Amino acid sequence: MDDSFSRLVPAAGRTWYVLDSGPVLTDEGLEPVGTILCVHGNPTWSYLWRSLVSAATDQARSGGPVWRVIAVDQLDMGFSERTGVERDLTLRVGDLSDLTDALALSGPVVTFGHDWGGVISLGWAVDHPDLLAGVLLLNTAVHQPESSKIPAPLRLTLGKGVLGAATVSTPAFIETTLALAHPPLALDVKEAYRAPYRSADRRGGVGGFVADIPVDASHVSDAERRRVAEGLRALTVPALFLWGPRDPIFSDRYLDDLVDRLPHADVHRFEGAGHLVAEDVDFASATLSWLGDRFGGSEPQDPPVPATAQPAFRSLLSALDERRESDEVALVEMPTTPGGTRTSVTWRGLARRVDRLAKGLALAGVERGDRVSLLVPPGVDLTAVLYACLRLGAVVVVADAGLGVKGLTRAVRGAWPAHLIGALPGLSAARALGWPGQKISTTALPAAAQKALGVAHSVPELLSLGAASAIGLPEAPGADDLAAILFTSGSTGPAKGVAYTHRRLAALCSTLGETYGVGPSTGIVAGFAPFALLGPALGARSVTPAMDVTSPATLTATAVAAAAAEIDATVLFLSPAALTNVVATAGDLSEGHRQALNQVGTFLSAGAPVSAALLESAATLMPNAVPHTPYGMTEGLLMTDVTLDEVRAAREQTEAVQGVCVGRPIAGVEIRISDLDRDGVAVGEPSEVVGTTGEIVVSAPHLFDHYDRLWLTDRAFRRDVPAGRWHRTGDVGHIDRDGRLWIEGRLPHVLSTPDGAVTPVGPEQRIESVPGVRRAALVGVGPRGTQVAVAVVETEPGARKVALSDPELASAVRDVAGLEVAAVLVVPLLPTDVRHNSKIDRTALATWAASILEGGPLVAPR
Repeated sequence: MDDSFSRLVPAAGRTWYVLDSGPVLTDEGLEPVGTILCVHGNPTWSYLWRSLVSAATDQARSGGPVWRVIAVDQLDMGFSERTGVERDLTLRVGDLSDLTDALALSGPVVTFGHDWGGVISLGWAVDHPDLLAGVLLLNTAVHQPESSKIPAPLRLTLGKGVLGAATVSTPAFIETTLALAHPPLALDVKEAYRAPYRSADRRGGVGGFVADIPVDASHVSDAERRRVAEGLRALTVPALFLWGPRDPIFSDRYLDDLVDRLPHADVHRFEGAGHLVAEDVDFASATLSWLGDRFGGSEPQDPPVPATAQPAFRSLLSALDERRESDEVALVEMPTTPGGTRTSVTWRGLARRVDRLAKGLALAGVERGDRVSLLVPPGVDLTAVLYACLRLGAVVVVADAGLGVKGLTRAVRGAWPAHLIGALPGLSAARALGWPGQKISTTALPAAAQKALGVAHSVPELLSLGAASAIGLPEAPGADDLAAILFTSGSTGPAKGVAYTHRRLAALCSTLGETYGVGPSTGIVAGFAPFALLGPALGARSVTPAMDVTSPATLTATAVAAAAAEIDATVLFLSPAALTNVVATAGDLSEGHRQALNQVGTFLSAGAPVSAALLESAATLMPNAVPHTPYGMTEGLLMTDVTLDEVRAAREQTEAVQGVCVGRPIAGVEIRISDLDRDGVAVGEPSEVVGTTGEIVVSAPHLFDHYDRLWLTDRAFRRDVPAGRWHRTGDVGHIDRDGRLWIEGRLPHVLSTPDGAVTPVGPEQRIESVPGVRRAALVGVGPRGTQVAVAVVETEPGARKVALSDPELASAVRDVAGLEVAAVLVVPLLPTDVRHNSKIDRTALATWAASILEGGPLVAPR
């Protein structure tokens, strides 16, 4: 830590130790635009903020915005004076005001707090509205719900006979806190945190801080905590919360409360970070970026969209309302087990079910704006629950089971829903893993099971309550109110929550209908979860085929055909993995099954790149259908579209095929390309240049609104884009001379070789043309700029174990790859994401291949 920032400051008869960049800036002739006032918690000290002090000063010296940073050591903490006085929250908020008065601090001031320093900094913020310009927080809390206890570690520390021993007479509390870092702190950093607290007489403030935790309304600090907490609701200044989700003390429930009090705040959750988020991640860069955006005029703003450019808003519930008197079939759910029950619902029945369930949910406490996590398999229950929530103005949180337990836990805790509606598997997981929200089961449970799972209500119960209730439904949500948070697949990192407003979801729905002619006369087989829920919004009858939704590859040809026959389906939506297994099981189709598939006029496969060979195989099963493979992502489900005939034509017109052709932009979509540099980083200004490979940048009325609680991610995906609503997709590709888009892989998977950037899909396609190669992946091993290419292949017949390729196969692969290949490895099965069963996890594969080349054991990749 740079000693030039250290100061002792007298204030109200006490001596404070502070880190203060102000005198250094003054000496160098740098005039601050404002001050960041940083307040540590327990048992840290101003050392916590050292990287911010240094980074802000370096920024000022390099010609950037000049921010003065003052990081205090609270009285009885760090190297400030030991007063011997029990300091409650009211006194500590006053202490901070005394210090800023002594420093003659003038605005604008941005407060920054962590742990119990968070509420103290917020107390100062509430009391100094004339100076306050913004609020920043690391993990902290201002409110303890009466329905739940304070975190277990704090309860233990506050126990009779434990407090003194744990916090004062021994350094146990300090050591426990230091152990919360991810990754573990370096020894010198630990020593620095220990430095002010070497002896018991230096640790009195540590114990005093813990004793001052307001555990109930009788505590001396509870009234002040309540005053500060309620005062936050009146703050309108910019705010940023940087959060470590792995914090065992200040969990996401406290973040959710803060967001409720400051709903305009920007939020970023650093996946993997914990209580010491300031040590776990580069919070200083994030802070200065945010300050530059909010106060330096550099934020990538979305200008208002002209009214003439916005599509007319038609609520997702409009088609359901228009057909509520119809007794035609709206929805069919096929049984997932032999002898299971087939469920069919008419439009009249579905509308009545949605209305009653909406009323029942309202009676159960679901309010407009509440987040409701849906852990229900696609089918009648999920459809009714979804539309009931939308009618109430609640925000549905959808993270499918294909994410796995760990991924679902991250998703549910990240969104922090107020309510969770689930089938038995979801409720069991929620109970075991401590997922938040009031629990509602899709079926009525025995009393013992209901109690064991913590279930407050069931859907049948709420339907009955709604049917018997005379309450009216609330006013319909607005077009720009938040409607849903849909989680990405997590195939290239932790799943991200993608937030959609009602307007953008409605635009997506109308885009789907207009692009593929889906409407009231259409029958849809929805074997791809994102489209399974849009049938009622389009007025189309739909059917959910029998399959395990956690594994799309379980869908069989007979299940698809049986579903199609149920509703005279004319449109099929299938994921690539599902389509692959449908083709593989086509031999089981009966003549009746084939007749049902003959009625299909359109089939689509989306969610991952689809090969022409797979489309051709599927076309033989549906000879009267036009095969389509749209390109999109959770952030925008439909961006381009291409038919099988167009794919064939594109390949014939292209001398050197490089990637997968996904066609031209659909109506309303614009596409740009941001060039890659030699290291595979997208640095070019997005343009419509033909033939240049780069990151794909898209714009559309049905693009998502923002990433949920991932401010930095949102910012990164919108950097250096044209004015308006644009999104950097993270995909790489190029536009050909006929305006068609070709996908060449994902940005994180681009190889950075001595000869420049290499995208993986083209070489993989060429390698898959080698006889005996069923599937291939190309990964880079080594430091960026010097990576070597490694080909990993599945063979036909399949290999039983991992091995180096035989010389003949290796030679054939190298001959066609189009670049120098350092090694060819054979595996029984390439690892794929759990959601689509088709996206190869090249990042994990690269790490695995590196270990093999370093002489590691020949074990299968995971």
